[in-house]
Parts: sequence; structure tokens; C-alpha cells
Amino acid sequence: MKIGDRIKCPDFPCADIDRNSYIIPDIDIDPSRIKVILVAEAPPTDKADYFYAPGNPFYLQTTVQAFKDAGFDVSGMQDILNLGVYITTAIKCGKTQYSISLVTIKNCARLLEKEMSLFPNIRVYILGGDVAIKAMNYIWEKQSGKKVIPAGSTYKIRKQSFYIGDKRVFPSYTPAGKNFLIEKAKRKMVAEDIREAMEIAK
Repeated sequence: MKIGDRIKCPDFPCADIDRNSYIIPDIDIDPSRIKVILVAEAPPTDKADYFYAPGNPFYLQTTVQAFKDAGFDVSGMQDILNLGVYITTAIKCGKTQYSISLVTIKNCARLLEKEMSLFPNIRVYILGGDVAIKAMNYIWEKQSGKKVIPAGSTYKIRKQSFYIGDKRVFPSYTPAGKNFLIEKAKRKMVAEDIREAMEIAK
């Protein structure tokens, strides 16, 4: 199944995004093999830096480093997919400013909800950053009537155990981008979350 053929934004209603950097994973995978979904915040402004771009894109470099920090011998996206991990973004267009409006998060959550529904065997969600947490909370509240992740700083709540049905949910930080390499405390926490998530997904 090709993800990009199933998920499309029909009208680009958001005002605080860069439509030119709109991107959805353009990969052909067997969704039944995916056990873990890692939701980062937004794609890069330059599509050449996106996780699934050809060569050695920057977002992939930092994400590979996160998995290596967690103890996994990976060197590219196919290695991560082979672990049963699918990576996507909550927002499908690049940011034009530091923050993203709640309106945009809710608009993009419609696409994200369709995307999540393509994977029947998910056991764990890793939510990389506040935007991913808000988007997935919006989806789950719509589906079940409740938010899964409570309000609060991620570093304060991340050691608690959260579930949507029988699926474990980790509030974490995004492994994508230059800040990930700079912020050593967050890098350590992301590695811990990936390691625990992969243990659960076995």
C-alpha cells in the first residue's frame, strides 16, 4: 500500500503553514507489519530534509541517531521500517513560525486520523512534541470522548503510563531537526521512550 495515495489534503485551509512544503510519506509498505507509530510535529521547509526523501535527509539523520541512542543498529529509513516503526508528522505542511495554531492542528488531524486508520496492528504510539500530542488527543477525544495525554510539561508526565484501548502512548519529544542534537536531556529521554516502546511492541 502506498500511503501517499490514501491521504491527501483537498483544500489547504490553514493560514499559518507553508503549502509548498506539503508532504505525506510517499512510501509503499505493508501496514500490517507496523507495530509502532512515531508522530513528529511537522515536515521541514525543504522537502529534501524530510524523513523519506532520497539520499540522507537531515530529519532522517537525527531520527537514526535517536534509534542508535536507544540501542538499535539502524542506518536508514528501511532499517527503521524493518523494526516495525512508521514515522509521520502531525502537520503535513512546514511551519511558517515557531508555534502552530490549534485551528491548523485540528485541520491536519483529519488527515492524521485517516493515516492512523491504515495500520491495523499498532501497539504503541510515540508522540514527538506538543503538536503531535495535541493532534492525537483531538483524534482520540473525538473517537472516545476523552483525551489520552493530560495537560502538563512532557518531562513531568512522560514517566506515567497512558493508553488508548490496549495501545500504549508515550508523550515524548520529536527526534527530527537540529534542536534534537543540541538538547542532550531531550535526546536522552527520546532514546528511553523508543527503547521502552520497542520492548512493548515485541
